[in-house]
Amino acid sequence: MFRRFLAWTLCFWILAWLPPALLAAGKARHFVVMVWDGMRPDFISAELTPTLLALRSEGVWFANHHSVYPTSTEVNGTVLATGNYPQRNGITANKEYRREIDPLNVYETQSPRAVRRGDEITGDKYITVPTLAELLQERGFNTAIVGAKGVALLHDRRARGDHAPGLVWFAEGCLPELMIASLTNRFGSFPVAASPNLGRDEWATRCLTEAFWERGLPRYSLLWLSEPDYSQHHHGPGSPQALEAIRNCDRRLAAVLYELGRRGARDQTDVIVVSDHGFSTIDKQVDVAATLRAAGINARTDSNQPPADGDIVVASNGGSSLVYAIGHSPRLIEQAVTNLQRQTFSGIIFTRDARPGTLPLAEAKIATATAPDIVVSMRWTASPPEGAPAISRVFSDGYTQYKSGMHVTLSPLDLRNIAVANGPDFRRGVTDSLPSGNVDIVPTLLWLMDLEPSAPLDGRVLGEALTVAAPPLGDAKPGRRDARVEFSDGLWEQYLKFTELNGVRYLEEGNGHWTPRTAKDETSTPAGKQ
Repeated sequence: MFRRFLAWTLCFWILAWLPPALLAAGKARHFVVMVWDGMRPDFISAELTPTLLALRSEGVWFANHHSVYPTSTEVNGTVLATGNYPQRNGITANKEYRREIDPLNVYETQSPRAVRRGDEITGDKYITVPTLAELLQERGFNTAIVGAKGVALLHDRRARGDHAPGLVWFAEGCLPELMIASLTNRFGSFPVAASPNLGRDEWATRCLTEAFWERGLPRYSLLWLSEPDYSQHHHGPGSPQALEAIRNCDRRLAAVLYELGRRGARDQTDVIVVSDHGFSTIDKQVDVAATLRAAGINARTDSNQPPADGDIVVASNGGSSLVYAIGHSPRLIEQAVTNLQRQTFSGIIFTRDARPGTLPLAEAKIATATAPDIVVSMRWTASPPEGAPAISRVFSDGYTQYKSGMHVTLSPLDLRNIAVANGPDFRRGVTDSLPSGNVDIVPTLLWLMDLEPSAPLDGRVLGEALTVAAPPLGDAKPGRRDARVEFSDGLWEQYLKFTELNGVRYLEEGNGHWTPRTAKDETSTPAGKQ
């Protein structure tokens, strides 16, 4: 008995003094991340998502999970690929303007042309930090990346030889390119887009489970579905088309879990189901470029001539717009900002430089080297739900029509998204109410794989959800930033709420409004006060 006591005591002290990294490795041999694009947490139900609901009940439900702003696909796709905010990974929006990539037009950040040109001019630093797939391949592990949307290319974009490890399908093609013929011969041509987009999501799922997993499960797999995002954009959250899309996402999850079980690998695989962002409903369309032109500013979105100093280029992203002042004239930027502060569609305004009544880009973690001079997040209004689903009505710069869906704002319904984890390294039957976010997925996966990142990460390890040792957990602290400015004709004010935990900032909401000054106000306030 005494020898046994000494043995247990010795083990305890050895474990206590081991470096935390040596205790981090999880039990899983495989890791699968599945993204339901645009899925909101309030649509999880026994009727719509029985498979996901069971996975949640048997694993960890991150009930306080957050998207990163801007709440768009390419931004959060890059965050889910790197574990870094936009200001460190370099992708600020779905649509951006960089003269070096396209001197004439706003471009889509996930397009192969933009990706290749971006890497060409930056020395392979279009995404400025390594992605999880790149890290794993560098260390000898195999990966499989499949997307029914082009965002999958941002996870693993490097050109490679025909027999190099790491397989990628990104909706517009594949890497290595040699596989295109074999995949389309096997599954048929990649389906045309439809709402609901069932064909594309089923094709992508089969590509992963039947083709990319054919010779064995890789260390890491990503499956990015196009729904319910596609149907919600066209028909609105809660529409019959969107609900059918959600049911199909659940069937695709069941197919993935079935294949893991058939291969005898389910109990060796950590599965994470997450969405990139939530969703709101369009209340009114606006045109930011036209609004600025009406104020005498030479603003546009695309042109057949390169913009000159003194011009403004607007990259419309629906729930947010990026405003680039060519030449960065302080006077031009001030003129644009003061005009935007008087608009009913403006929710919160961020600027590269400190400006009265705005917040710096760094407050939202979007201060990239190529960031615009101004970012305006559209105003939103919460409507009491008449049953389900909840409604957040937003202005939208371009895109679809009234009552269809949109995101990219700082509405809580855009910022709150789903995350469920299940597998040997995650606790069972747990609801995690601590703030978590898309930025935490890569740090957690690397921790479980016992791998050190090659560059600093912005997210944290979700240790409260794990069955293995994890870094210490601090306290969640709420925060708020306010900005206001008075003019002779009115008052502009805005706010940004967030929570911070272990150095990670989770945005909760942000909004603002313009209050015109009445004649009565003018008699009590000195004219010109600003």
